[in-house]
Formats: sequence, structure tokens, C-alpha cells
Amino acid sequence: MHQLLTALRGAGEVTRLRIIALLSKGELTVGELVQILDQSQPRVSRHLKLMGESGLLDRFQEGTQVFYRVATGGVAGALNTTLVELMETDIESFAEDMESLMAIRRERAERAQSYFQLNANDWDRLRSLYVAEEQVEQELLRQQGSNQIGSLLDIGTGTGRMLELFAPYAERAIGIDVSRAMLSIARAQLDGADIGHCQVRLGDMYELALEDQSQDLILFHQVLHFADEPAKAIAEAARVLTPGGTILIADFAPHDQEFLRDEHAHRRLGFADDEIAGWGRSVGLETKSLSHLDGGKLRVTIWNFGKKA
Repeated sequence: MHQLLTALRGAGEVTRLRIIALLSKGELTVGELVQILDQSQPRVSRHLKLMGESGLLDRFQEGTQVFYRVATGGVAGALNTTLVELMETDIESFAEDMESLMAIRRERAERAQSYFQLNANDWDRLRSLYVAEEQVEQELLRQQGSNQIGSLLDIGTGTGRMLELFAPYAERAIGIDVSRAMLSIARAQLDGADIGHCQVRLGDMYELALEDQSQDLILFHQVLHFADEPAKAIAEAARVLTPGGTILIADFAPHDQEFLRDEHAHRRLGFADDEIAGWGRSVGLETKSLSHLDGGKLRVTIWNFGKKA
């Protein structure tokens, strides 16, 4: 009862209801909220502080920026869900806010498009070396099957493509990456797909800020070849994997394309089947399946690990 009353007090103001409505569509920074709400930053920050103290919002620091998102768990999360449902019956009252939100999303999309145009030649050259990415995605989905996922974690999310691909099967999903530039692109991509239950965060694959046994499916999509300590990254993923959960790793088999090390910062030129399987086995994972996709100069391997229930 105390938690409910605290949450109700935290939501009991027009601007705070507007904030909940906006953040239900995706995470925003203080600056973006100031722009949409057309209020001073101190005033908006004060609302956010009170709402955070009441449990209505989650706050995430990313470099010099702070992102906010509506809480989804506990009493405050249930209240947020109810309030959003009620507000959507009177969406005209929030129409101007939503138009401003769409303008910010368009700006994000334009920045992302500029990045891709600037780097298009490098992307195209790399992708020409291996089987079409669509085939890799289809194989990952086939490995997952049609099973519903409670919690999904995408390590090294990049553009957020894996979140978008697996979103229909996940109740909630989070992608982490060490690159703020890539996180900006991922946010723009998720905005465009209107995937509200997926989010991205600045994070370290070696020290995941997640509880033990909290993730049902974990993805490493073309990530481990950038890692200084890939075995350590797999061990950390195993720590947060639920019993009965799955880890899917898609990466290159051993190859001799040295330019990937020199021009694209690849630390490893692929991995042998037994190498990654051995790392998984050492942290209590069992290999459920192993598949290879040939096409071009590089072979893509997909390791499917399970954790005993």
C-alpha cells in the first residue's frame, strides 16, 4: 500500500503524466524532454527526480547524458501500465507532445542514415565476404524456434538489428554496447520499428550489470572477434543465463583476411568450432548444436549453447 501511494503521488501532476506518456514510447534524455515539454531544464529535472524517487522511472547514465524510461516492474510499473492505457483513450490531449516526439525520432533517423551513407563502402565490402546476412538471421531464428522469451540480452548490439529481429518473441529485451555512436543508431532503428519493449544501454560484456540467472536468451552476433577476452565474455554471459536458457553465438570460422584486423579492429580472425565449445563447457554450458553457413571467403559458424535446468 505504501509503494502504491508513493507512486500515485509521484504521478499526480499534469507534466508528470505527459512524461509517462512520452517515456512509454521509448527512452529520452533530459534535453529531449525539455524540448518536447517546452519547460525549463531545472523544472523538468525536478519532476524526473521526484518520479524516480517514487519508482516510476528508471534512470541510466551514458557518458555525459542521462536517459529515462518508465519502470516496468513492481507496483510502480503496474501503475505506469494502467496510466498509459487510460491516457491512450484520450490521445488528443497528448497529440502535440507526440508530434514533437516524432520530430526527435526523425532527427535520430537522419543522423543514423548519415552514418550509414558515410560508411556504406566499408559495410558493403565486409558483407560481400560472407553469406547474405538474411541467411544468418534466418538460421538464428531457426535455432531459437517459435519459443517465447521472457528476457533477451543482445551483447554488442550495434545497430540493434538483433533486438528488432527477435522482438516478436521477447517480453522484454535489452541490448548493450560500448560504443555511444552505435547506441545512438540503435535507438533510431528501434524508434523506426516502434519496439517499445526493447531498449539499449552502454555496457561492458565482461561485467554485465545484470543479476545472476536473469536472462533467458543471450545473443553474440558478430561480436566476439572484437573481444580481447572472448572466453571471459562467454563466462559472464553464462553467469546471467537462466537454467534452461540459451546462448547463440554467430561469428566467423578461422580465416586469413588480415585487412579485417588492420582496417576493422578485429582482434581475432575467426574461431575454431572446438575453441568456443570448450570455453562454453568450462563454464557449465553444453553445446546443443553447431551449424556452418558457407558463401564467399568467410564461413559463418553458429554455436547454440544451453544451460541445464
